[in-house]
Amino acid sequence: MLRVLAVDDEPPALEELLYLLRADPRVRSAEGATGATEALRRIGGAVDAGPDDPSAIDVVFLDIHMAGLTGLDVAQLLAGFAAPPLIVFVTAHEGFALQAFDLKAVDYVLKPVRRERLAEAVRRVAEQVGDRSAPVHDAGDQIPVELGGVIRFVPIDEIAYAEAQGDYARLHTATGSHLVRIPLTTLEERWRSRGFVRIHRRHLVALGRIDELRLDAGSMSVRIGQAELAVSRRHTRALRDLLMRQGGR
Repeated sequence: MLRVLAVDDEPPALEELLYLLRADPRVRSAEGATGATEALRRIGGAVDAGPDDPSAIDVVFLDIHMAGLTGLDVAQLLAGFAAPPLIVFVTAHEGFALQAFDLKAVDYVLKPVRRERLAEAVRRVAEQVGDRSAPVHDAGDQIPVELGGVIRFVPIDEIAYAEAQGDYARLHTATGSHLVRIPLTTLEERWRSRGFVRIHRRHLVALGRIDELRLDAGSMSVRIGQAELAVSRRHTRALRDLLMRQGGR
């Protein structure tokens, strides 16, 4: 049973969010705060009192655009707490999903809030609260993508390769693809330690997802599922060496 604090400086939006939260059987209590200062005061007191105190807070449903400190500012401050509550951002703006991802948000819900979408966010929170031994959402484990106006978190381990599309990247998984507003060079830097390598100016691939390495008349390509991707001459030797080292383990 979750103990929730909802934060929004627009009273009608806050009341609607509280109404939906209190209707969820997984929510024990849901209280509201009308601004960042009030929210930080209540969260600080709850953290100091400990998890068994009646004032304890498991999760904060946090608006982003507020007068004074924004929701992102609040999340950055909470990151310095010893045992902060989980965070779910609730906002009318989809453009902050990457920052939410970096701040380890559990979920990112777009306004107007739909009952079913909020229920999914509560489910995600309940799973994490129910198993305190599990790591709280790690920004290195998932990436936010937009699907029909809903922000979802896709596990990076499910991504086979990424394709550059200007300042965007298209992420390919076994079940489909997702366009994210992140340059391929940024993904290359972030995912290098997770086994992703650049094989072409257009493609970043997961080494473990390569099914075949093909040589034809001096050119190289890799097969990942049904996709065949060219390897540029610049990356050929490095890729071959990586695959040889991986195969020798």
